[in-house]
Amino acid sequence: MELKEIPVEELSIGMYVSKLDRPWTETPFMFQGFVVTSEKQIDTLRKYCKQVFVDPEKQDQSVTRQASPTEVAKVRGNTVYKELASVEAEFPRAHKVFKQTTEIISQLPRTIEMGGAIEASRAQEAVVQITDSVVRNPDAISLLVKIQQQASGMLSRAFGISVTMTIFGRFLQFSREALEMLGLLGLLQDVGMLKLPKELVERGPINPEEIELYRTHVARSVEILTSTTGVPADLPGFASLHHERYDGSGYPRGLRGEAIALPGLIAGLVDAFDTLTAPAPLGEHMSPANALSVLYKGRGKLFHAALVEQFIQCIGVFPVGSVVELNSGEVGIVIAQNEVRRLQPRVMVVQDAARNPIKPYKILDLMKEPKARPGEPYRIQRALEHETVKIDPRELFL
Repeated sequence: MELKEIPVEELSIGMYVSKLDRPWTETPFMFQGFVVTSEKQIDTLRKYCKQVFVDPEKQDQSVTRQASPTEVAKVRGNTVYKELASVEAEFPRAHKVFKQTTEIISQLPRTIEMGGAIEASRAQEAVVQITDSVVRNPDAISLLVKIQQQASGMLSRAFGISVTMTIFGRFLQFSREALEMLGLLGLLQDVGMLKLPKELVERGPINPEEIELYRTHVARSVEILTSTTGVPADLPGFASLHHERYDGSGYPRGLRGEAIALPGLIAGLVDAFDTLTAPAPLGEHMSPANALSVLYKGRGKLFHAALVEQFIQCIGVFPVGSVVELNSGEVGIVIAQNEVRRLQPRVMVVQDAARNPIKPYKILDLMKEPKARPGEPYRIQRALEHETVKIDPRELFL
């Protein structure tokens, strides 16, 4: 079925907006294609567009509303964090945290193989350092995670999930203690994978028998964490929840709704986002925007609706680490968010319009509207595949 062009005034909740009468990057909308879920979205479209193109085949009659302020309040804390360091100042410290943490978790396979317990004090030390960095400036360590993501593997994935969960907890204004719990959970919730055949973990399950075996990693994680002295008493239970789903379709127990503790809901959401965006074979290698769109479609079903909406706000329109093309033709990497104006982050320009490297890198704060050419400020034209630019982390602020 072809797209149908209609005036914005004729939009209604449930319609799927596939195209606009202007570039998406000139609007506040994150997704290039979305289901209308609120009157507020329609009001915003009125400010930017006169006509839109809808896809009748993708209309969702089940969509009625977004999470209410009360629902959002239930998943938020009241600890206010202020940025204590610039991304430039924090990046070298974040790099040091990454090296120390990967050294600690790289020792886990041998420890588990020999039947030993996890050295809880070292894992908690790593999480304290991750949390320190996130509290000072979440963008620096987030940027490092994105750059290092190409080195796929279970251990580097554990670091990335730990960081993302801690950043999300900071965004939700959780207490410092709660941030450290999320960080530790992200770091260790998949430790049971180390008891599975290596080839199964590296390529993923391909038949029902392997899927059943693969799913036992949850129980194995709980077993390992239960036998580890020095970890928080709630940690094994929380680790059992990251594959449960809000509608009861998850595993291993098929829990639903409020039966899944909040840390488990967060762990499941972040784990799913990481799986969607991580490189193969452990992930599906989607762009962050496409991955967030998948999560959004699962809100209220697979995932807690208010948490999904908060997570999308946390990650942003152009997440830290995104490779973007500017209207000048130059290519840059998003190095920091502007919370007030998500479409105008700070960008490090690394290639000119002919895709030649730029040294030294040029940093632009798009919110300050630097000029690409006389009378025209820089703006992001589109997001590019991450492989468009290869960056050595040692070259950034180090």
